[in-house]
Amino acid sequence: MSIDDDTQWLEWVTKQFESIAGEDKEIDLEEFKTALKVKESFFAERFFALFDSDGSGTISLDELLKALNLLIHGDETDKLRFLFQVYDVDGSGSIDPDELRTVLKSCLKESAISLPEEKLDDLTLALFESADKDNSGSITFEELREELERFPEVMENLTISAANWLKPPTAERKNHTPRYLTPAYWHNNRSKLLFMGGYLCLNTLLFTLAALRHTPLGGWVMVAKGCGQCLNFNCTFLGVLMLRRCLTWLRATWVAKVFPLDQNVIFHQLVGYVVGALSAVHTGAHVGNFVRLTQTRDRPALWEYLFTTRPGIGWVHGSASITGIALQLLICVMLVCSSTFVRKSGHFEVFYWTHLSYISIWALLVLHGPNFWKWFVVPGFLFVVEKTIGIAVSRIGGLYIVEINLLPSKVTHLVIKRPQFFHYKPGDYVYLNIPAIAKYEWHPFTISSAPEQQDTIWLHIRSRGQWTNRLYEYVRWLEPLSQEPRQLMRNLRKQRYHKWTQGHLFRSSGSEASVATSKDETIELTSYKAARYPDPEPADITVTRRDEEESLHAREVSAKLSENHRVCNIKCYIDGPYGTPTRRIFTSEHAVLVGAGIGITPFASILQSIMYRYRMRKPNDPRCGYSWGESLKDDEMKLRKVDFIWINRDQKSFEWFVSLLTKLEMDQADEEPEGRFLEMHMYMTAALSKNDMKAIGLQMALDLLAKKEKKDSITGLRTRTQPGRPDWSKVFHKMAEENKGKVQVFFCGSPALAKVVKAHCEHFNFRFFKENF
Repeated sequence: MSIDDDTQWLEWVTKQFESIAGEDKEIDLEEFKTALKVKESFFAERFFALFDSDGSGTISLDELLKALNLLIHGDETDKLRFLFQVYDVDGSGSIDPDELRTVLKSCLKESAISLPEEKLDDLTLALFESADKDNSGSITFEELREELERFPEVMENLTISAANWLKPPTAERKNHTPRYLTPAYWHNNRSKLLFMGGYLCLNTLLFTLAALRHTPLGGWVMVAKGCGQCLNFNCTFLGVLMLRRCLTWLRATWVAKVFPLDQNVIFHQLVGYVVGALSAVHTGAHVGNFVRLTQTRDRPALWEYLFTTRPGIGWVHGSASITGIALQLLICVMLVCSSTFVRKSGHFEVFYWTHLSYISIWALLVLHGPNFWKWFVVPGFLFVVEKTIGIAVSRIGGLYIVEINLLPSKVTHLVIKRPQFFHYKPGDYVYLNIPAIAKYEWHPFTISSAPEQQDTIWLHIRSRGQWTNRLYEYVRWLEPLSQEPRQLMRNLRKQRYHKWTQGHLFRSSGSEASVATSKDETIELTSYKAARYPDPEPADITVTRRDEEESLHAREVSAKLSENHRVCNIKCYIDGPYGTPTRRIFTSEHAVLVGAGIGITPFASILQSIMYRYRMRKPNDPRCGYSWGESLKDDEMKLRKVDFIWINRDQKSFEWFVSLLTKLEMDQADEEPEGRFLEMHMYMTAALSKNDMKAIGLQMALDLLAKKEKKDSITGLRTRTQPGRPDWSKVFHKMAEENKGKVQVFFCGSPALAKVVKAHCEHFNFRFFKENF
């Protein structure tokens, strides 16, 4: 910082201090905790003790400025010395295991990570053994410095993030070129922009031609007729944008390369607002014309023009005014109830039922305008055909939910018996109706099972609104039909069996077999006849201690699963499937899948299907030489690399999807020379980053233990969970350097995050697709 910057920073800190400190100009421990907003009081107490240089029990402005200067402007040694003092709780000049365990436990709470005590002991031991170079039983400052040097990324910006309230506000460098005017934006959105330009030109042309035809009737009539002609087109176009079956079919044709079919929902919303604006202007212009007419002698009164058929305006018994007022009210109600606030605040049913008024609107439009039926006849016919097909398909045959699994984060996993002729693509979605929950309500959900799964369809539903919460509560109190073996339990046991057999090498001599493991693991405990294995003769199998631990863990998981499983026979209906932008994934060369929270659901199906096709593309399994059959053609699978990024706020949100990700990691356990085909990136936003002093020890311990156990302590995956949010610039820069082909990013998550990801995609010239339905 320059002298001027230091002066401004001092003024800023002084103001912040005065706003917190009382009349005594001192900050006590409670005020300090409140200001830092730390979750765990351990760090607040340690920071306070180190800031309070005179031991008075309060911090003065001078003490605070001195400490902050060290943390913000000090060199690496100053910051490391402060970090060492935080860990050295008793001030002995060294860190013993108990002190390290206490600090790591506080780090876990600060980062909202919950681990068992045994895992905390493992983390403490891993970090302590790595840092205690001389095996003296304690860690000195020099040993801590040497250990931190192994993590260079930590030292780049080591500070206390909770002290940001006392940092000077940084002046953001403004980009003088608006994002919408940059060449990258126009290149990546050219089809959308061309479509919008054509849409605007068409509306302008329709308005102008209609207005010019009514020039003799005055300005009010010209505006009303111009808006009316635009309404004829837009009210019809609203229905065209919701022809889901037609759009799904068109996505497989050349039309998808010319028109932005993937943006149909966004355009539907935009056209809806246009209809609202046009209808308001149309109504206002007619009212203005009626006011002008009433000023003429022997003309009906204004209320008669608006609420009666006496003036004879309209092609059906003079009903134009009455139907126009009804239309205006219905359109206003529909627009209000379609707002994001209503849909996202747990009142989806309000949006759903008011949206059904489109039937009444179309009927009134036929009565209101003499030319609307000409615009509507063909799209209306297609709409009726689509609805008829949807009703027929959804009602043919009895569909039943045969199994339900309650997962963490209030996620309900439905297993539906798959109809014989139900064909879909990865990432497709369906509309689901469960009469037991709501007889007439249909809600869209992405199919989370792969198309290659023949017998059942999976849906993962997060409890957010009224309907999804009712479903979750209904399932919670649902009595199981029977205690017969459950399919998900069988699948779990089957996966564990395959995992066990793939991880061991059998040596057979006659009818005897033994397990070959490393020397420290081969502990013969007991033998039993493996009658269930496909050997000509039952074989003796040596059981290791690890096998017993896995068996115990499997029993614990089975007990937990049995509490959350329901075998049932619940009637349901599905309408679909309908396509999404994710159908483009298999024609990509380098696909990047970005999911946030429950937004991972579409990628559950896609990842399973990708790995299935990946195996089909390989002639034999490298581990056992098993042939998968015919190789997949290149035009069916162009993917050369897949990056999967999953962002969650807390640890619990990872739990319900981990089993599938574990299986995907096992599918490519033998890494290829050029790198893994599927690479996973996990981020936990609630966890503090490695640069924060309150988390540096924990993140180092997690890294060390992950390398030792070859799995992440938070998720159990081989992929290490990264704390904080992704640095999109670094992530995308690394992917661009891999040169695996043209990168396409597929996103499903919150709109706010979508804007951030899309902006970075435009910077790197990546194509961006957002899941919409």
